[in-house]
Amino acid sequence: MTESYDADVAIIGYGPTGVIAALTLARYGVSAVALERDRDIYPRARAVTVNDWTMRIFQDLGIDERIEKKIDPQRALRWVTYDGTEIMRVEHPPSTLGRKPRFYNIYQPTMETELRAAALEYGDRITVHYGAEVTGIDQHDDGVTVTSTDTATGETRTVRARYAIGADGGSSTTRDEVGCRLLGDTNDVTWVVIDCRVKRWWPDRDFLTFWSDKERPVVDIALSAGNHRWEIPLKPDESPADYPTSAEVWPLLQALGVTEEDVEIHQHAFYRHHTRMADTWRRGRVFLAGDAAHLMPPWAGAGMQTGMRDAHNLCWKLARVIKGELSESWLETYEAERRPNAAFYTGLAVQLGRVIKQELSEQEQAAMNAVPQDTVTPFEPPLIAPPVLEGGWIRGPLGDASIVGRMVPQPITGDAIGRMVRLDDLLGDGFVLLGGDVDPSTLLTAEEKAGWDALGARYVAVRPKTAYTQGPDELVDLDEVLLPWLRRYGARAVALRPDRFVAASDVGGLAVPALAMPA
Repeated sequence: MTESYDADVAIIGYGPTGVIAALTLARYGVSAVALERDRDIYPRARAVTVNDWTMRIFQDLGIDERIEKKIDPQRALRWVTYDGTEIMRVEHPPSTLGRKPRFYNIYQPTMETELRAAALEYGDRITVHYGAEVTGIDQHDDGVTVTSTDTATGETRTVRARYAIGADGGSSTTRDEVGCRLLGDTNDVTWVVIDCRVKRWWPDRDFLTFWSDKERPVVDIALSAGNHRWEIPLKPDESPADYPTSAEVWPLLQALGVTEEDVEIHQHAFYRHHTRMADTWRRGRVFLAGDAAHLMPPWAGAGMQTGMRDAHNLCWKLARVIKGELSESWLETYEAERRPNAAFYTGLAVQLGRVIKQELSEQEQAAMNAVPQDTVTPFEPPLIAPPVLEGGWIRGPLGDASIVGRMVPQPITGDAIGRMVRLDDLLGDGFVLLGGDVDPSTLLTAEEKAGWDALGARYVAVRPKTAYTQGPDELVDLDEVLLPWLRRYGARAVALRPDRFVAASDVGGLAVPALAMPA
């Protein structure tokens, strides 16, 4: 960083998306300054869950174990009617991505507090200005100047950075300042969210239950740290003014069989569901992430997580571009990779919302529960299936029978000196070519190897646990997961990105995908 910049990246908004952006940048060696309008963490629980993909991101940032202490494993999801008929259930088999559970329940204020505490440990590499309301964003050929006003003193501050990220939520100032349009719809039904402190256990409390009903569907979910939440739609003749205090809210819970012996109402709030996305996620040196870029209904539990995944995807690339390890053209892959995933979870949320509101026909319900036959990839419901890239920095065919775009499983592996840990802890933080009982470098042409060498790639052979290792750049497939996974797709070797997605395989060619040459 030169003296002309206050930080490498300015982050506007310091909720979960903004904090993950700051942590990722700092983790990969560049500085960030965050501007947050609110002085305290938002006190209400909004998001309710994180899954194994998000936990793998936390692992990359070195914070997974401390976050895991603040959250609880989730048992399963079920959709039931008030007469007790179960419409659908999604069980959580063991994760393939390095955690035991697939899903965890969270209490967002507690988790955010821990995320911010982790960021404090980076010292001057992450600077945060609270009470800073952004009032202007000016772009230049080599940077961005962000102007903010202190909400308490009225003092004006300017921050100059190489790039800026708008992580400032659905009413994003950043989005408006750079001229992006938010397209889509907002549902006209108002929901009341009731957060409670648990006073005693009740049967099946640890299910995430969707009470399915045309008139009064309800979300019923255990949060971590002894909290529980219900989300209930107001009827057309009701309004938030009808529920000024907990006393007026209690009849809604009592109608569900919840009593004052079970819980104490902590707080309640109102919101509407949005299905909206920005027309573009980038203007010049300014990027949008999280709710600033997309808003989705809550039914898939993916809104906050999608934002954190945006931040991680963008910032591991942004850090390497700033350090001169990748060309700026890499930043074009951000929206190409993240928009399809955000659209997928938005569509899934809409469809699951139709289930809880009993809007699906019998044929649609049957199709939703149908299990495809004769697939190469073992079927899992879309809500819990491991992630797959649909575009961006990858090469080769996509689809059920292809390994390209998939996230590599993360079993316990061994190294040549006897350590036995999760795969990512042995791969390092860069690009890796992984060979199934073969040195992957031997499968490359001289030109292909030069391309990967320019990216600083490692070449690692995965040996079966029945064999001897032959050199330092070898791993042992202790859980017998990686070698069968490669064989399933007919691959001898894959190229892994730093975020553990498969960029290429020998099936479709191991040449470096486009836009990969360093600056």
